[in-house]
Amino acid sequence: MDCATRGGAYNPVHFFRTGDSLVPDAGRSRTLGELRAAGYRVLPVREEMRKNLLAHLGRGERILPGIIGYDDTVIPEIENAVLAGHHIVFLGERGQAKSRVIRGLTSLLDPLVPVIAGCPINDDPFAPICERYGEKLATPDVSMADLVGEIDPIKVAEGRYLADEETIHYGLIPRTNRGLFAINELPDLTEKVQVGLFNLMEEKDVQIKGYKIRLPVDVVIVASANPEDYTSRGRIITPLKDRFDVQIRTHYPRTIEDEITIMEQEMPVFDREAAAVRIPDFMKEIVAHLTFEARGSNEINQSSGVSVRVTINNYESLVSNAEKRAVRLSEREIVPRLTDLHSILASTAGKIELEYVGEDKREDDLIDRLINRAVLKVWDKYLKVEGLKKVTEHFEAGWGVEVSDRMRAEEYLEGIRQIPGLREAVAQLGPFESPGLMAAAIEFVLEGLHLHQKLNKDRTGGRYTYRA
Repeated sequence: MDCATRGGAYNPVHFFRTGDSLVPDAGRSRTLGELRAAGYRVLPVREEMRKNLLAHLGRGERILPGIIGYDDTVIPEIENAVLAGHHIVFLGERGQAKSRVIRGLTSLLDPLVPVIAGCPINDDPFAPICERYGEKLATPDVSMADLVGEIDPIKVAEGRYLADEETIHYGLIPRTNRGLFAINELPDLTEKVQVGLFNLMEEKDVQIKGYKIRLPVDVVIVASANPEDYTSRGRIITPLKDRFDVQIRTHYPRTIEDEITIMEQEMPVFDREAAAVRIPDFMKEIVAHLTFEARGSNEINQSSGVSVRVTINNYESLVSNAEKRAVRLSEREIVPRLTDLHSILASTAGKIELEYVGEDKREDDLIDRLINRAVLKVWDKYLKVEGLKKVTEHFEAGWGVEVSDRMRAEEYLEGIRQIPGLREAVAQLGPFESPGLMAAAIEFVLEGLHLHQKLNKDRTGGRYTYRA
């Protein structure tokens, strides 16, 4: 089956890698029709890794055997990233097992997947990707050969003239003829390539190896660029800028509600093994407010921006940490709470650029401050310190409460029963009746009192103790 051909009942299929993930008889399928009849469903790679990691966690097995010293640091962040379906970058000095960790992640892949026979890119038999859309990230090493094509010496040897477009081995843009082609980070193209692109858009011709060749391709070209680079003199030639019919300025969400809507829309839908995902509104608002706080912080380089991806990835990390707890503790409810917020350090760091003004600053410290500001803003929306006098009096009498992202939700219910005024405070946050939601609400109430300096908070490992 050719890569550009749409699947039919008799298209040949073969299997890439070997293993146990297929439904019965799927491994013996040789055509697309047989594969469908076997009931096989192709999972995206991210879902494939999630599924296998959840199986490891459910069995209490450790991932990455042989990697020492990362059990409480690197591995939990890897687990969160895989559960959230994130791309990962590992930063570290030489000799810190980065390559070994990366190679070890292949153990989370299914050993056997079907592909279209003869396709060089292992195309999904049910959804071939050859289509009327092309995309290229602009970098200084992108050439006209990449975008348009170059002279094929074999075709010249066959007797064709160099000025004949039949001598061209076509690049990305001609292969997207009658379609849409996107160039990301347009100013990073060299001037020579920008001129070639301009000619192609305006005159429908291009010069290759000194020959002017007519190339009447029918392509809509769309580009993206950072405003600072696009307006910088010398980064993009004026004639090319003039050939784009419209210049549309994008912006970040202007309201918390829009930020949350995007965050929920972009959240991947995973099979959570029948566990209910229930996320209190105040947790969603904290994640969104964190990004808004970052966009308004003078400690962050605002010309680099703070992407909506920060919100999305933080939301995914938060839910993933809660899911990990539910799997380990065999709970049927996935509810993020404030003690899960440590998981967003990894998904925030690297997406913000600090302003260094002659002093050392740590990303983690800044992120902690942003989290505290976000929690305080959301807390003040729902609760008042004056209305929690009974709760603070209980702690002033010498009592303390311990919380952790590894505690069962039922353990929090003792606080509801013993701390006067706590149930009423929880009721102000919503009709929370399940243990998971009440645990999240209790942590929120206590953290707000701490940030308002009504309670002290001590940390021991991953556990936090609140006292007066």
